Amino acid sequence: MSETVDAPVILSNEPGTFAWGVLTERHPALIERVRGAFPYSPEQHRALDALLAECTKGVVTPLSPDASDHDQWTEWGRDHVGRSWFDAPFLWAESYFYRKLLEAVGYFEAGPWQGIDPFRPFKQAELRTEEAEAELTALDRLALRPVGEQAQALLHGSLWGNRADLGFSMTPGGRAAGGIENPLIADDSATLWSLLPAGGPNTVCLVADNAGRELVPDLLLIDHLLRHQHAEHVTLHVKPYPYYVSDATTADVIDCLCHLKQADGVAGVVGKRLWEAMTHGRLTVLTHDFFCAPLSYADMPDDLRQEFADATVTIMKGDLNYRRLVGDQLWPATTSFAERTAYFPSPVAALRTLKSDVITGLDERTETSLVATHDQRWRTSGTHAVIQVRR
Repeated sequence: MSETVDAPVILSNEPGTFAWGVLTERHPALIERVRGAFPYSPEQHRALDALLAECTKGVVTPLSPDASDHDQWTEWGRDHVGRSWFDAPFLWAESYFYRKLLEAVGYFEAGPWQGIDPFRPFKQAELRTEEAEAELTALDRLALRPVGEQAQALLHGSLWGNRADLGFSMTPGGRAAGGIENPLIADDSATLWSLLPAGGPNTVCLVADNAGRELVPDLLLIDHLLRHQHAEHVTLHVKPYPYYVSDATTADVIDCLCHLKQADGVAGVVGKRLWEAMTHGRLTVLTHDFFCAPLSYADMPDDLRQEFADATVTIMKGDLNYRRLVGDQLWPATTSFAERTAYFPSPVAALRTLKSDVITGLDERTETSLVATHDQRWRTSGTHAVIQVRR
C-alpha cells in the first residue's frame, strides 16, 4: 500500500466530536437499554453499573483473568489499559466496550446466560415493524420491472440498510424518497456489475453489517446474484458473537430467512429459494474471530486473507467494515480509495451509508459542495452513501 499520505488516528477525547459523543452519550444509553431488555440478576446489574462508571469516568481495565480471550485483548490493549477510554483509538474503544458489555451480562460465562444475545430483542423488533412489512411488499412491484432495474434497486436496498425502502424507490436522477438530493456521493455500481458478468464462474464474499432490516436486503441481493447467475456461490460472513448492538450473527441470518419464508408474495418465494441455496451449498454462512477484533483489515490473519483472495469480489457492507477497510483515520476526503485498499487480496466493493467521520475516494468538487451545504454533518448523519469499488 502507498504510504505517501498519512492521517491521524481517530480518538474520542475532543468534546463535540462524533467519537466523543459515542462514548459520552451512545454507550451510556445503550447500557440502560440493555439493562431493561432482560430480567438480569443483581450481579449483572452491578457489572453494568461498573462498566458505565469505567467507560465514562474511569480508566480501561482488563478482562476477567479466566476469559478465554483475556490474553488476546491484553495484547491488543497493552497501550490503553490504565488510561482513559477517551485517549484510546476510537475503533479500539468501541470494540472493547462491546466485549466488556458481553462480559457484564455473562454471555461467555458458563451458566444460564451463556450465549444469550443482549441485543436480540432489538433485532427481532425490527422485523416486526410496519416498515419491514412494507419493504417486503415492495418486492412484488419490483418483480414486475426489468431485471437490470431490479438489480440496481436491490443493490441500493442493500446499501441503505434499514432504510431499504429508500433504496427500492431510488429514481435514475438520484432523488430518493424523502426528497434527499444526490445522497449517493460516489457510485461505482457499474464497475461492480462488470466484475460479476452473468453466467461467469463468479464467487462472492459478502461481509455483513447489521441484522434485522439491513440483513434482509442483503439476503435479497444475494438471491438476485445467485438466481441471475452473477455468482455461482456466495459466502455470507457474519460476526461470531453479538457486537455493535445489531451486527449480524448466524442466529440473525436464520431469523431473517424464517421471516422471509413466512412472508406472502415474492418475499416468501425468495426466502424459500435462499433456504434451498444454503442446503445445497450455493450460499454458505461463515464467521471468524477477526470480525470482532479492533483492527484494520490490513491486519487480517492468513486464513481469512485466503478466503477473500479466492473470491471474484468481496463486498463490504456498512460503516464499521468501511472504517476497518480504509483505516479509522481522518483521511482527506479525496484520499484514493484504491490506494487505501490496495492491500486487499481481491477486488473489493464498499456499500456504506456514512455514519462516522471516515471517508475516502471523493472528488474535490463533491467534497466542496458537501461542506458548503451540510458543514461536516454529512459524514455522520446517515443521509449520504457510497458505492466504491477497487478492481
